[in-house]
Amino acid sequence: MSEAGNSGPKSLEIGKAGAYRVLARKYRPANFSELVGQEPMVRTLTNAFATGRIAQAWMLTGVRGVGKTTTARILARALNYKTATIDQPSVDLAVPGEHCQAIMEGRHVDVIEMDAASHTGIDDIRDIIERVRYAPVSARYKVYIIDEVHMLSTQAFNGLLKTLEEPPPHVKFIFATTEIRKVPITVLSRCQRFDLRRIDAAVVKADLARIAGLEGIEAEDDALAMIARAAEGSMRDAQSIFDQAIAHGGGAVSAEAVRAMLGLADRARVVDLFEHVMKGDVAAALAELRAQYDTGADPAAVLTDLAEFNHLVTRLRFVPAAADDAALSQDERERGADFARTLSIKVLSRTWQMLLKGIPEVQSSNRPVSAAEMVLIRLAHAADLPTLDEALRSLENGLPAPGAAPRSNGAPASPGNGGAPGGNGASAVAQARMPGGSGGAQTMRLVEAAPAAFIAPVQPAPEAQPIPLKSLADIVALADAQRDIAFKVLVKRCIRLVRIEPGRIDVSLTDDAPKMLLNDLTTKLRAWTGRNWLVSLSKEEGGQTLAEMESTRRENALLDAKSDPTVAAILARFPGARIIDVRIPDAPEADAVEAEVPVEPPADDDEP
Repeated sequence: MSEAGNSGPKSLEIGKAGAYRVLARKYRPANFSELVGQEPMVRTLTNAFATGRIAQAWMLTGVRGVGKTTTARILARALNYKTATIDQPSVDLAVPGEHCQAIMEGRHVDVIEMDAASHTGIDDIRDIIERVRYAPVSARYKVYIIDEVHMLSTQAFNGLLKTLEEPPPHVKFIFATTEIRKVPITVLSRCQRFDLRRIDAAVVKADLARIAGLEGIEAEDDALAMIARAAEGSMRDAQSIFDQAIAHGGGAVSAEAVRAMLGLADRARVVDLFEHVMKGDVAAALAELRAQYDTGADPAAVLTDLAEFNHLVTRLRFVPAAADDAALSQDERERGADFARTLSIKVLSRTWQMLLKGIPEVQSSNRPVSAAEMVLIRLAHAADLPTLDEALRSLENGLPAPGAAPRSNGAPASPGNGGAPGGNGASAVAQARMPGGSGGAQTMRLVEAAPAAFIAPVQPAPEAQPIPLKSLADIVALADAQRDIAFKVLVKRCIRLVRIEPGRIDVSLTDDAPKMLLNDLTTKLRAWTGRNWLVSLSKEEGGQTLAEMESTRRENALLDAKSDPTVAAILARFPGARIIDVRIPDAPEADAVEAEVPVEPPADDDEP
C-alpha cells in the first residue's frame, strides 16, 4: 500500500544502494507530511498525539492503493519515535528516530506485520494473545499490524475480542481492510475507524508530475491526466502505470504512448464521437468508432469514455466550476460547456441510461466492435426522438411530435403498417359449438393472451353531432373505438352505474379505482361525444361492474358446460383435460376473430 512521498535528503533510505526499486516503493511516504490525499485522517491523528489521547486500536479502511499499510507503518513509527532530544510519541517525524528505519522497512522486532489472508485461523490469534503479555524488546510499544483483517475466521475474531478490549498498556493494534462490512461490529466498536478516501485525480496528476521531475522524465500533461484517470483514485496504481509508461516510452511519457499502452481512446476523438451521436449522424459515428478501433482502442473503453463525457456534460450544466478539474483536457472543458448549454437534461439522461445498458453488452459479446456499433446506432437513432412528455404534449395539441420522422409511404398508422392492433391482430381462438345448457347454444374456446395495449391519447370524435350513451357498455364501446384500451379496462373493472341520462352520469367506484378516474371519464367523454358531461360519485351502491357481470356469466357458462353430457364424455375420455373458457357468441366481448367449428355428439359405437 503506497502513496507518493518526497525524496529529499531527510527521507529514509530503504533498500540496498544500487538496487532498482519501483516508483511505488521508492516514493512511499515516510511521515504524515508526505501522505497526500488523506488530510482529515492526518489532522485527527495529529490532534490526538498532541493531546495525548492515543487509542489502543485503529481500523484503516479504503480501496486498494490509498495508503492503508503505509499509514499503519507511519503510525507505528510515530508511536515508537525516539531521538536524542525527543522520547515520546510524536507526529513530527522530520528527523528519523532510532527505530524509524527498521519500522519502515518492515523488519523491526517490536512491530509485527501479519497478513490475515494467509493467517486466518484461531491458532494464529492464539499466538498473538500469548505474546502480548511480554514487553517490547527495544521500542516503546509492541505494535501489531494486521492487513486484510476481514479475512480472519469467526473463531479468530472472537478470540481477539477480549485482548482487543483490554490490551496491555504496551500493546497497540492497527488493522487494515478493503472490506469493512465483513468485519464484525464487535471488533469495529473497539477501534478508532479511519476511512481513507480515493485520491482526487488532480492530486494524483500533480504528484506524478513531481515524481517525473525528480526522476528526470519528460512527461506530457495529457499523459499524466490519462494515468490519473485510469488509477481511479489509487496512488499506487497511478505510480505503477507511470512506471510502466516510462519503460514503454523509453524514458519519455507521451499521451500517444499511454493511450496505446492502456487501450484508451483519444479524449478529443471521444468528444467528436459524442458530437456525431448527438447529431444523429450514424455514418460519421460508425466511421469514428472504427477508426479508434483500428488504432487499438477497446470498444468497451470507448463507450465507457463516452459515458464519462456524457456525465461531465451533465455536471457542467449544474456545476460550471467542474470545468476547472485539472484532469480535464482543453477540448473537454470548452466543448463540454458548449454541449451543456445546448443539450437538455432529458436527452443526456436517456443517453446515460442507454450507455449503461450497452457497455455490459459490449463487454460480454464475442464481437465487441459489432456490439458497440449497434449501441451507437441506437444512440444516434434516439438522439432526434422526442421525449415522452414532448410526444404526449404534441399529440394532445394535434401536432406532430418534434423530431418524429414522417412515414416513408405517407400512410397513417394502422394495424397493417405499425399502428395500434386491430381485430386481425387479436388472439387465435379455437371454438366448439355445444348444444343445450341453460344459456342455449354456447361456445367453448381456448383463447391465447393478446399483446398488451398502450394507453391511447385523447382524440376528438370526427362527428360534430353528440353521441348518445345509454349504458356502461356504450362507454366501453366508445373507448374501444378510440383504441384507449387502458381506459376501457378501468371502466369495465372499477365503475358501477347508478343512473345515466343525457349529459349526466351517476356512478359508484370499487375500492381499487384510481383517484382520477372520474376526472378522466369527464374529460374523455367531452372529447369523444362532443358535449359536456356531469359525472358525479353517488352514495348508492349501484349495480355490478361489467367485469363482474362477465365473470358471473362465465361461471354460469362453465357450470352449464360441465353438466353437458357431451363435454362430460370428452373430459372422461381425455384425463387431465379441462374447460379453459366458455363464452356466448352474443357477448359484447368479441375482440378476437372467432373460427367456430361445430362438434356433434359421438355415436354410441364411436369413440368420443
